[in-house]
Amino acid sequence: MTRTDLAPPTGNTRTDRPSAIETTLILRLTNAVEQLTAMQSAADLELRCFTPAQAAVILGKTENWVVENIQAGSIPFTRVGKSPRLTAAHIRWIQAQGEVLPHKYAKPIAA
Repeated sequence: MTRTDLAPPTGNTRTDRPSAIETTLILRLTNAVEQLTAMQSAADLELRCFTPAQAAVILGKTENWVVENIQAGSIPFTRVGKSPRLTAAHIRWIQAQGEVLPHKYAKPIAA
């Protein structure tokens, strides 16, 4: 190996540096990969326990509403130590119990 083998290539500098388009594509790809790694999988969410404050945000209610219904025993929950927690299944149950179907004699929606 000689000194000229270690020298940077000379001549066409266009091939030596990445173009602006290549740089933009690399940055977009890096951003997309970072977003994918930051996302939680469905399995992670199923195993997670939510605090009453977190569950309230998901349900669109106040934390006080969630706490009062836990204390009254009107919604399902689990205890982790002494703290009440709600799983994804509990939150889905609460949402399903609030479902109201139209009466069988209701007018159909016109398309």
